[in-house]
Amino acid sequence: MIVHLPTLKQLQYLVALRTHGHFGKAAEACFVTQSTLSAGIRELETLLGTVLVERTRRVVRFTPLGTRIADKAVRVLREGEELADLARAESQPLTGDLRMGVIPTIAPFLLPAMLPRVRRLFPKLKLFLREDTSQSACDALHRGQLDCVLLAMPFACGDVDYAELFDDRLLIAYPAGEAPTCAAVEASAIDEDRLLLLEDGHCLKDHALAACNRPELRAGATMMGTSLHTLVQMVDNGLGVTFIPQMAVDAGLLEGTRVEARPLEAEHGARRIALAWRRSSPREEEFRLLCDALRTIAGQVRRDQAAS
Repeated sequence: MIVHLPTLKQLQYLVALRTHGHFGKAAEACFVTQSTLSAGIRELETLLGTVLVERTRRVVRFTPLGTRIADKAVRVLREGEELADLARAESQPLTGDLRMGVIPTIAPFLLPAMLPRVRRLFPKLKLFLREDTSQSACDALHRGQLDCVLLAMPFACGDVDYAELFDDRLLIAYPAGEAPTCAAVEASAIDEDRLLLLEDGHCLKDHALAACNRPELRAGATMMGTSLHTLVQMVDNGLGVTFIPQMAVDAGLLEGTRVEARPLEAEHGARRIALAWRRSSPREEEFRLLCDALRTIAGQVRRDQAAS
């Protein structure tokens, strides 16, 4: 008996439609016409003998079975990609495409100095970057949309392996004239009534609050900011104090402001910058090789920043 199996292309069309919820946008993401994508999904439905998608003029609605098959298709496509990754990693490590997620409290401060050195070390590597919050990046990693994620630990990213790159110390930023004269600030000295925090979804906030071990700080925060740049501007205008990472200060975040920063004195007063990847990934050796290079580059970048 001949069993006709779905093609990877048909599964790609189905997953794209599930992701975008629109035939036109899904076709654009797959670099095909809308009629080609629609025909491919109809062929898949005919092959499986069932309706996967209910089509109306205004909405695309997946059937319960269609949803389950689309979820399974994500895993099948990821396995297919890993077959190619396995062969490439064996023959030429760190060449071809690599999709990396980077969180917003790392990307603007580390990547501008780091990426040119990565390109020089690995000229055949095509690094595609996606800036996103830790949870969204980890979700994309497990869906196969990303190959690895540059993030700050600790963070519950799911079934991943990771390698730590370096520690990034946490600082307290004060308006001009308000910083204490001590070399470092105890967590007990932070005024919760003047604390400004990043909005939910940014792991830096959770790392800082965990380091302080003061639950009331979260409830007492007066304002949430969408970025470190926004928070620093609020501090510079005398609206309160906030947490910032050392790498941001080294990269010039406070330049042009009168904000003063002091290290946080706490048992866990630093976040650990790490590269994470799916535990099942056949590119593990590549990622570990990349981590070795990133550690060296990060050290060079920090020495250069300290000397400037």
